Amino acid sequence: MAARVRYREFRFPVRVDWEGGRRTTARVEGKQPVRIATPPEFRGTDPELWSPEDAFVAAAASCLAVTIAALAQQDQLPVGALSVEADGVVGHRPDGRFGFVRIEQSVELETDPGLEGAARELVARAQDDCLVTISLDLPVHTNVRVRSAAVAAAVPS
Repeated sequence: MAARVRYREFRFPVRVDWEGGRRTTARVEGKQPVRIATPPEFRGTDPELWSPEDAFVAAAASCLAVTIAALAQQDQLPVGALSVEADGVVGHRPDGRFGFVRIEQSVELETDPGLEGAARELVARAQDDCLVTISLDLPVHTNVRVRSAAVAAAVPS
């Protein structure tokens, strides 16, 4: 008889308080608050503040980055540098509503020479494991650029 896998349920409570106008503050107990406002694209007046749209795209990109980092640590794959750039595209969806239609991401990862293939495979696994991305009902396209860490030339003394 096969063992049953039991999944736990986790909660991530957030409180959002309205500041007036089109500004809010998001709070999570024990963490720094984040001020959030309507973006200028939708008549917002505080372009220096994060928008809900910024937070949405950042959630996907940061989830991918930390998932890559976790898998690299688990697999003992050396990572010299890692960045994820993401662009959330908003437009008319197939259901006729206006909203996010896709997220386009670019991953840049640096690893040791000879491990580029393993790094690419790891990023592919991270895409499949990223909790935020797999929870979205929209396509997420990811381009991956893996480069080798520069090997310091030995200088004779």
